[in-house]
Amino acid sequence: MNDSSSARVVDALRTWVGSAAPGAQLPSTRALVAEHGVSPVTVQKALRALAAQGVVESRPGVGTFVRLARTHRPADHGWQTAALGAPRADLPGAGAMLRSAAPETHALHVGYPDEELLPARLVRAGLTRAARGAAATVRPPSAGLEELRAWFAGELAELTPAGQPAPTAHDVLVTPGTQGALTSVFRALVAPGETLLVESPTYWGALLAARQAGVRVVPVPADADGPEPDGLDRAFRETGARAFYAQPTYANPTGASWTTARAEQVLDVVVAHGAFLVEDDWARDLGIDESTPPHQPLATRDPDGHVVHIRSLTKSMSPTIRVGAVVARGPVRDRVQADRAAETLYTSALLQQAALEVLTDPGWRTHLRRLRGQLRQRRDLLLAALAEHAPSLSVERVPVGGIHLWVRLPDGADVARVVAGCEARGVLVGPGDDWYPTEPAGPYLRLTFTGPGPGGFGEACAIVEETVRAQA
Repeated sequence: MNDSSSARVVDALRTWVGSAAPGAQLPSTRALVAEHGVSPVTVQKALRALAAQGVVESRPGVGTFVRLARTHRPADHGWQTAALGAPRADLPGAGAMLRSAAPETHALHVGYPDEELLPARLVRAGLTRAARGAAATVRPPSAGLEELRAWFAGELAELTPAGQPAPTAHDVLVTPGTQGALTSVFRALVAPGETLLVESPTYWGALLAARQAGVRVVPVPADADGPEPDGLDRAFRETGARAFYAQPTYANPTGASWTTARAEQVLDVVVAHGAFLVEDDWARDLGIDESTPPHQPLATRDPDGHVVHIRSLTKSMSPTIRVGAVVARGPVRDRVQADRAAETLYTSALLQQAALEVLTDPGWRTHLRRLRGQLRQRRDLLLAALAEHAPSLSVERVPVGGIHLWVRLPDGADVARVVAGCEARGVLVGPGDDWYPTEPAGPYLRLTFTGPGPGGFGEACAIVEETVRAQA
């Protein structure tokens, strides 16, 4: 029987239940088959549908009954207010970027590439091979699998200038993604209540991690080439800070990259102050207009351990493979490891081995080359849609890597109202205010060009434009 037959039986039984007393037993399957002229399979399908809706309940070996009305005393959680006391930190919610999107929604807010941009075949094969080995059952070393740590160290070693000591596997800590790693690094470098210098705008997850660690964030001035060395020097002197968090390559949300000269100047300032630079290298695999990033990681030019390097695979491999790495030299490495162990003990050996299987597969490099072209196509498609359908919005910098556009709204635009208005019409966008450690420098949105449905960019941009104009 088809679905229409099942739906007809469901409707008839719902009417019957509506006039029956709670706890009444429904007719037998045989009786329902005869009454409605359908097969036993169709009757069972209808009963399962009603049970899922909470209308009836099945008692194996007895029959199906009208569900009894159950009344419960409302739970009283008021006691927790006093028991918990004031929160340790003023933490925001999950953030607009983590909102789930319905299938028909234009999701320009997401922070992860669509599945068609990921190496799905490599990931599935890697998980399968990993599950066949010891990684499926054995607890890994707390610092991570030796082979995977060697891979992360080797990637940096290949880029280390001749004559400089390259990072080794000992310097690497494998982490379950990099969000928790940020919190551990901040706790290791900055005492509660002390200052962490940051770019502005910067990754909202880093701001969240800083709050979780109980540290105070202070922005430093920047220009098109990166943080201003004189401004960074002044910030170190005035705040007494001993750490600076930055994304030198394809920054989230702006897409900006430091020049090589500026990167060297910034590192010189950090070293002069006896401080640390937390280098978040989340997007190294996501170049668009160049085969290699604009400059080498600062960790390759720092033998004395001023740079704490954070590397992520999530965006280029799979959000399911929550594997990242912290590369740190000296005592800070041990402090970060101790903090990570207190939180997670170790990173899943299965995920580590799966990541290693993918990274060492010849297809990985092929995937990265293909990804570059796909990112360029997606970026240019969204830029064209904005130019055609949202002329009041402007893109001040076309990113040469990453997965986002940093889009400025007209002066005076209310970002929160624009975001809410777009969402009401089925378009999810990232509010720019979330990326500022202090007051926002202007009304911005972060629009992601790697989410699902790039064919809908034009319609989505038109809705954003109409929403902005309606609130002008």
